[in-house]
Amino acid sequence: MNRDSALLGFKLTTRQLAISGMLGAIAIILGVTRLGFIPVPTPAGHATIMHIPAILGGILEGPIVGALVGLIFGVYSFTNATNPIFADPIIAILPRIFIGVAAYYSYKYLWKNSAIAAALGTLTNTIGVLGLATLRGYLPVKVSASIAVVHGTPEVVVAILLVFILVKALKRAGY
Repeated sequence: MNRDSALLGFKLTTRQLAISGMLGAIAIILGVTRLGFIPVPTPAGHATIMHIPAILGGILEGPIVGALVGLIFGVYSFTNATNPIFADPIIAILPRIFIGVAAYYSYKYLWKNSAIAAALGTLTNTIGVLGLATLRGYLPVKVSASIAVVHGTPEVVVAILLVFILVKALKRAGY
């Protein structure tokens, strides 16, 4: 029998807490080892997959798990910032919390399609980070829009492929 713990008024089972920790650890490992950065032929040079655990947490375990994994990813991004934009906790953390939440609700209400959930979770990250960077004066609108198209497009494609494959495999395995 699972014991429940209260988290800001939300019930969180021991299983959900453990899965949040494991997926958060995977996000950190992807960053520490640099495995979370896939080379792509764009000016940015890579697409990140560090947000994939938050998307998986949202799809498989719900919005609270997705938010917790996104929070872990955001805190890691903030504490390891090499770019001044990510040294701002509002930019580094806030949008990341919503990655798994967006993935959960899009999966739940849009035909249980993991590809759509992956795309919307990734876009939540990209638009959230770049939008806040623009609002807080770090980037001009034109630069943010350019980064969103050039850098965001490969990230969406990679996320769709990985999340679709991983969710299908986990569901087939009985998850």
